[in-house]
Amino acid sequence: MDAVTESDATRTFPLQGPAFRGRRRLRLALVGLPRSGKRTIFQAVASTQVERGTLAGTDHPFEQCTVAIGTNEAHLVGLASIQSLRHLEGDQLEALKYLLWGDSRPSVSRHERTEPPAPFARPDVIIQVIDASVLDRSLELTLELSQLGVPVVVALNMMDEARRKGVQIDVAELSRQLGVPVVPMVAFKGHGIAALFDATVKAARHSHCLLPQPPGPHLQAWSHQLDAMLADTPVHDAFRVPPNFLALRLFERDPYFDHEFASHFPELVPRLNAVRAQADAALPRPISEEVGADLHHRAMSLFESVAKLVSRSAVLTWEDRLDEIFLDPRWGLLSSLVVFAFVLFVVFEVSAVLDAFSAARLAELISAWEPTSLVGVVGRAITDGLVGLVGIVVPYMLPLVLMLVALEESGVMPRIAFVADRFFHRIGLHGKVAIPFLLGLGCNVPAIAATTSVPSGRDRVVASLLITFVPCSARSAVILALGGKYLGGLGVFAVFVINLVLIAVLGHLLSRRYPQTSPGLIQEIPPYALPDWHSVAKATWERTRDILTIVTPLLVGGSVILALLHFAGADTWINVAFAPITSWLLGLPEALGVPILFGVLRKELSLVMIYQALGTFEVGEILNWVQITTFLVFLTFYIPCVSTFAVMLKIIGRKEAVFSILLSISVALICAVAVRVVLETLRWLI
Repeated sequence: MDAVTESDATRTFPLQGPAFRGRRRLRLALVGLPRSGKRTIFQAVASTQVERGTLAGTDHPFEQCTVAIGTNEAHLVGLASIQSLRHLEGDQLEALKYLLWGDSRPSVSRHERTEPPAPFARPDVIIQVIDASVLDRSLELTLELSQLGVPVVVALNMMDEARRKGVQIDVAELSRQLGVPVVPMVAFKGHGIAALFDATVKAARHSHCLLPQPPGPHLQAWSHQLDAMLADTPVHDAFRVPPNFLALRLFERDPYFDHEFASHFPELVPRLNAVRAQADAALPRPISEEVGADLHHRAMSLFESVAKLVSRSAVLTWEDRLDEIFLDPRWGLLSSLVVFAFVLFVVFEVSAVLDAFSAARLAELISAWEPTSLVGVVGRAITDGLVGLVGIVVPYMLPLVLMLVALEESGVMPRIAFVADRFFHRIGLHGKVAIPFLLGLGCNVPAIAATTSVPSGRDRVVASLLITFVPCSARSAVILALGGKYLGGLGVFAVFVINLVLIAVLGHLLSRRYPQTSPGLIQEIPPYALPDWHSVAKATWERTRDILTIVTPLLVGGSVILALLHFAGADTWINVAFAPITSWLLGLPEALGVPILFGVLRKELSLVMIYQALGTFEVGEILNWVQITTFLVFLTFYIPCVSTFAVMLKIIGRKEAVFSILLSISVALICAVAVRVVLETLRWLI
């Protein structure tokens, strides 16, 4: 059987039978030696709510959660490390009982404590996690698991470490000899996790149990003799374990099985002892030592047939080095923040040049035009709207979206999403929502639409509410245009940090409002690739083409409406109505009431209207740095634009969409007022 390999980045889930959902949900158990990576795999796919406990009457811990695998679902159980299945006592014995019987008991075990070994059924599939760099140590447990009669998938973890140590493994041959899927992977980097769980579903459908791995010829005769002795007795029904497994446990005097056998079938003990006595006389070593030596010999023979030692290479590939930067459990999130800081820095530097050659020159050309007639006012308003459009799109929006698309095409963005899983878990969401959040940096509309790929309705609602606070390219353009010009790079970065902290806090609060449990999800990590600039250009156009169809009419129309209001003197009434917010709470000029109101059409429109309301493109001459910062914080958080609200109505419904508006207004006012108070205090102290 061929080894399982990772699938392509774009995957489909053909239905090969009834889905494992609801009552048919799969039960999976992670088993392995210490430090093999079981917990890493569990955490990579875990849901936001994990059940933790201990096996009945023991200190043996377990973790359990629900995981979505395409159209299927599974209960995933993470057990503490298991070294062997032989001669177990105490906590380790209870772990074996779980693998054998789950939440039920065989007749030989019913005299024990009332509760079963575990509060859930025995696994449908066992996932044995192996450290590939020390494969030989794990194969003994693999051979023992072959006796349980349960489908098994081998997660051959830490393949990168095996390569560093010079261990070259023929994965396909190992899979063929064991008769089960063997999935090469590097769990802490996310490589192979999706392929592992795909293989698990297939193993459950096709009952991929480990091929029988019989003991050596010198032990087989005694095993057959015991099988024959027990064949016509009720022993197998009483123990409910595979015959070969029971025969070996009784043959080598396993304390638990030997005791239960003697207690329930005393009449068969003399026959069993007779077989043991004959074996003791014939074998060169005590039976238990002989079984252990045979197990070790077969494991080493298997290892030598599928692995070889080659010259060690201390040189990492460039992919390995990049993954150590982006996927390191400790530093990956910091690396992601550095990437976004770099993106903002590049956009900041590029935008200054582009703005000087585009919008600034256009604004200079029309600065002397001050019409007094109605037609002239409308013409100037249209021109201002178009100049404002150029000033936002060319220097700020296009570079930002272009860089985000390039990061997606290169494979960096999916890695950031994988690492961000840890951050999102802390705010009550699964890491798969990281992709919509990252899309939100371009535009909130496709970002909220992308939440439909999240299976959990609860995660979809919470993610949609939070995405409205993600600084889209429109808001980022306003922040970069005003903040970059008057607050500098540090000021711009501070605004984005405030945004990040706010999302984390709101995530915690919203998770309490929506306490439902959602299943864990599996993310794939595509290979690195040089961006195809034709694809990058196409994707950038698809994400910004609404500029022509939606934003341009809104910008120009809003500019005309504002000019007409100003021409008729009606803008004064709007500004007076908004004075409690603009002047009293935010400390801004009353003239900014209209730009704030029309910002609900499109955030970029606010910037154009600010220029018109203040009568200048040099905002710094009217507003000080505290006012600019306060205004940017308020504008960043309050009411999502009309197009965002429209898609929210479709995705999460009217009730939650209206709640989003109330939430954004409240958050914007609280944050902006808090920032104003803090900065005014600092300004006074300075």
